[in-house]
Amino acid sequence: MAHWAVTLTVEQFDIERLYEHECVSLTEPVTAGASGDQVALVSDGRLVAIGSLVDPARVSYTQRFFDNPPAVEWVAPGRLTAQAFARLSALGPPPMTRKPWMVSLDLPIEAATPAEAVRQFWTYLKELGPQELPAFVWPVGDELAMQAYVLGAEHNLDPEEDD
Repeated sequence: MAHWAVTLTVEQFDIERLYEHECVSLTEPVTAGASGDQVALVSDGRLVAIGSLVDPARVSYTQRFFDNPPAVEWVAPGRLTAQAFARLSALGPPPMTRKPWMVSLDLPIEAATPAEAVRQFWTYLKELGPQELPAFVWPVGDELAMQAYVLGAEHNLDPEEDD
């Protein structure tokens, strides 16, 4: 089994942060790689994920570091030694226990019927998407910890706190 470092563009990383995907399609395939090879995914000098090659153009995630990717400026795209890959793998945080979260999106919608309101809701989601619609997230049972997220990152919606 070989080990590889592959670069994701900043745009690809931004998309991967927004949606939960099983695999990521590579813009530059690992032509010398084989299915099952281990891959470190790097974007803008940061380790964003670890995975394994499904085929030369797709990597299946095994670990994601999207929320707090460690800096790895020393990594160049290409083949890695087993020691370098082990060093990269150790940089990520330990796996966290999953816990329940509440996620909400509230939109005031004027409509003649509930069905029309639902259609408008899905239309707004599709048209505006995560770049314009904030999602509100909080741990179950702790509504005071609610945070707004836009584009997959915490976002302050209070204009008085922008200073």
